[in-house]
Amino acid sequence: MNIINNKYKLINKIGSGAFGSIYKGQNIRTNEYVAIKIEPIKHELKLLKNESKIYQYLKDCSNIPSVKWFGKYNNNYYMVIDLLGYSLQDLILAHNKLYLKLTLKIGIKLISIIKTIHEKGLVHRDIKPDNFLFGLNNLNTLYLIDFGFCKKIIFDTEHVKIKKTNGIIGSKNYMSINSHNHIELSRRDDLESIGYILLYLYTGSLPWNNELDEVKILTMKQNILNDNIPNIITNYIKQVKKLDYQETPNYNLIIENFKREIELINQII
Repeated sequence: MNIINNKYKLINKIGSGAFGSIYKGQNIRTNEYVAIKIEPIKHELKLLKNESKIYQYLKDCSNIPSVKWFGKYNNNYYMVIDLLGYSLQDLILAHNKLYLKLTLKIGIKLISIIKTIHEKGLVHRDIKPDNFLFGLNNLNTLYLIDFGFCKKIIFDTEHVKIKKTNGIIGSKNYMSINSHNHIELSRRDDLESIGYILLYLYTGSLPWNNELDEVKILTMKQNILNDNIPNIITNYIKQVKKLDYQETPNYNLIIENFKREIELINQII
């Protein structure tokens, strides 16, 4: 049995990525189940250390899991956080696609969560369905995870300047057009990624899902044409694409637009 820090045992692997793995674990003193994220020290990335600091910085924010412990043990860095439930990706794999009303209700939750992050001066930079998880045995609450690429862009009231990046940041399916073009990401880009999540939730797939060519993916994102996509979603994506680099998005207006559309759907039903 693998015991970390004389307190946590690994149970089974529940996820993995390019920079490490995540396991379901248990506090052997309290029997509480937890999630344990692992990064090999030899990789010298220290992404997990940065991520743990961001979780601590966001500890007073709702819809963000809590860090219970971070440290080195043997050959790895470990971060222990709250164990959560199914992701939005799991939801679509189980149900194929969602009705517009439910898609917009989830959209309101996503906008509210990212607004909280942005108000702390951060951008997430890796918004995708896998990173929004429901609470354990609780489908009413969503949490945002995986802050490995998260970055602070507002210091006091000063916004960092726009610049070119060395490469793409985020998942190709959900990253913004600016990320494809190697432009520094800001709040508008997290919102654009949420737009692609909404598109995915409603249709069950993205037009570029099976496309490997990044240039073709970029072109398809620039020209989203599909009569089956509701105006509320296409208009949202168009609007956030028009935001300036340093512009503060009108989150409340977006939420009100979604709520208004939900009311119209209720009237039809």
